[in-house]
Amino acid sequence: MLNLDYMWGLLPVLLSYVPLTLEMATLAMLLALVLACLLAVIRVTRVPVLNGFSLLFISFFRGTPLLVQLFLFYYGLPQLVEALVSINGITAAVMGLTLHFSAYMAESIRAAIVGIDRSQTEAALSIGMTQSQLMRRIILPQATRVATPTLMNYFIDIIKATSLAFTLGVTELMGATQKEAASSFLYLEAFLLAAMIYWVIVEILSWGQRRLEIYLNKAYQR
Repeated sequence: MLNLDYMWGLLPVLLSYVPLTLEMATLAMLLALVLACLLAVIRVTRVPVLNGFSLLFISFFRGTPLLVQLFLFYYGLPQLVEALVSINGITAAVMGLTLHFSAYMAESIRAAIVGIDRSQTEAALSIGMTQSQLMRRIILPQATRVATPTLMNYFIDIIKATSLAFTLGVTELMGATQKEAASSFLYLEAFLLAAMIYWVIVEILSWGQRRLEIYLNKAYQR
């Protein structure tokens, strides 16, 4: 039988850690989006040397587990780079999430860019637009609309992935749940409540995603 009184008392405690979870996820999403756009443009334009580096970057961060990457940043790299010894768990988690998800987002953005009708590129170049102007004014705005649903899904994944930050000693939603469960031994109630909080957050974001898609598609509806 679930201890509902315990869950009700635990709710405000866990909710107090939600802002940190969302802050970590939002910062990682913004940084990953910037890096992903850069990687995608390099991949599309095939910039010499940088294209090979971007391929290696994407391959590594898509081909290794996120938890391993977090441990590399927090425990491994400080052995090689002394300046990273003072890095805290939150910074390491944000760095890991940023690099991990930027690799996936870069491929989604690249696919959205490649999917733009080539006739638009030819028309823009024919009237004297530079490659930079073409990318900023024609390609990226349209690619944004195409990639938005996928990018929102990645943001939801990032929020759920912040739960791994507790392995680096970060007391966010999952870390707080672990501590509360360990002290009360009511693991079912604690983790069930945490799962419900994550679920509500994801449902709210999913609703926002649907509204955003409708707004972005208005201009393309007849």
